[in-house]
Amino acid sequence: MTRILYFDCLSGISGDMTLGALVDLGVPVAEIQSAVRSMDLPDVQITAAEVKKKGFRATKVDIRHPPEHAHRHLHTIEQMIDRGDEISTPAKTLAKQIFGVVAAAEAKVHGTDIQKVHFHEVGAIDSIADIVGTAVGLTALGIETVLASPVPTGTGEVTIAHGRVSVPAPATAEILCGVPLAGCDIPAELTTPTGAAILKATCKSFGPLPSMRIEKVGYGAGAMDLAGQANVLRVYLGDMDEAVVASDAAIEFDQVTIIESNLDDCTAQQLADCCERLFDGGALDVFQSPCTMKKGRAGIVLSVISPASRTATLERIIFQHTTAIGVRKYAASRSKLRRRFETVETGLGPVRGKVITLPGGEERFTVEHDAAARVAQSQNRTVIEVVRLAEAAWQTDQATVSMKPK
Repeated sequence: MTRILYFDCLSGISGDMTLGALVDLGVPVAEIQSAVRSMDLPDVQITAAEVKKKGFRATKVDIRHPPEHAHRHLHTIEQMIDRGDEISTPAKTLAKQIFGVVAAAEAKVHGTDIQKVHFHEVGAIDSIADIVGTAVGLTALGIETVLASPVPTGTGEVTIAHGRVSVPAPATAEILCGVPLAGCDIPAELTTPTGAAILKATCKSFGPLPSMRIEKVGYGAGAMDLAGQANVLRVYLGDMDEAVVASDAAIEFDQVTIIESNLDDCTAQQLADCCERLFDGGALDVFQSPCTMKKGRAGIVLSVISPASRTATLERIIFQHTTAIGVRKYAASRSKLRRRFETVETGLGPVRGKVITLPGGEERFTVEHDAAARVAQSQNRTVIEVVRLAEAAWQTDQATVSMKPK
């Protein structure tokens, strides 16, 4: 069995929420405080208390320290971590990884070298304590795999050391590149740079709650009170079968928007033209399903799978190029097998295809039809012949690779 921790980020994630959730799972506050104090921070006081958020119990961690005005560099923080004789080696490594994620994002945002980045908010003592405390907590719990839900960022504006910025803050947005986001219109900064960095450095994948045996659930409270929901981070501690962990490694998760409209007065030609325009506009997939509408009329359900960033554009295409007067939209979670593109050499020429990783770790090669059709036409052969040759070439390549000494 593999020890796992799952972050349920309905209200986002921050450093103090993460630390509170880990303490709620049973990580001793005294152990975290000793670790932080051993970094030449003897005056840091870390306390935990039970609070209520929208009627739900959660643990709120508070970090108190003397006022300071230091803006630390990455190497300074790494030296502080190295001096911490109450921090285990694995916890030190993880804490440095988290700070490295923040430093890389700050360097990208400000156009500077990673070692020249001035940490402002994340370099403050409370953020240092959050990150180091999280690393100490995760290692103390023996966590082997970390998973998480898609992440909401919130909306609106927030004031940072560089002035007023929109949510998510620039560093947070950079850190979250590649992380599935959850749509959210709450006017607040739900996910902070520290919280985003913890996820980016630790999470193996993002998606719904996995198949696992839950041992314990912890709740960490944020500082804000939200109008419509409890501002808490929920974490699940438990075990997962190794086979399931290996299977999940082949699966990616993301969030999409489904756009639909029922049409009974649109010609087949108009629909075909609209579908082409939707693909050109960035649709992931477009399909038509027959339906029966009011008064017994035969109709078509036009369905579009859209990246969240393209929803408005694709909706406009539907309105402009069909007879639709309304659409339905809803969010959906996708599970996708990992894939990569490869080109194989055949006796008829190069052919491109997708290599798909199956849940058990095996790989499958699927020839791209358009690539096979081009070769077939140029060589006066059938597509079936080209596909067979390409599949055989890929199998030969795989056998050659497996025979090479390691």
